Amino acid sequence: MIVIAKHFFYKSYVGLCLWPFIILKDDQLKYDVVLINHERIHLEQQKELLIIPFYFIYLTEWILKSLFYLNTYKAYQNISFEREAYAHEWNLDYPSSRKSFGFIKYLWAN
Repeated sequence: MIVIAKHFFYKSYVGLCLWPFIILKDDQLKYDVVLINHERIHLEQQKELLIIPFYFIYLTEWILKSLFYLNTYKAYQNISFEREAYAHEWNLDYPSSRKSFGFIKYLWAN
């Protein structure tokens, strides 16, 4: 389910996934198949972790990596969930074919 919330986003962020919604900054973004696929990957991640643990792990990973990199954006880019989603966002079949807990291999890999 896609929701448009123009004033919800910080700086250059244009979309996010809060189960069961994909929230976008602009109505035209719903036609961006790569962005929608990226967010669909997050829906799968959230579903397999039963939603609340996903957010806990995501936030914990972001905090730890922010301390490690001393840069919040670099920390965001290196969250395992984001790394998996960015790595496969162009593969439109990935959300339905991904292996469970596919994000784990992105925890420590460069």
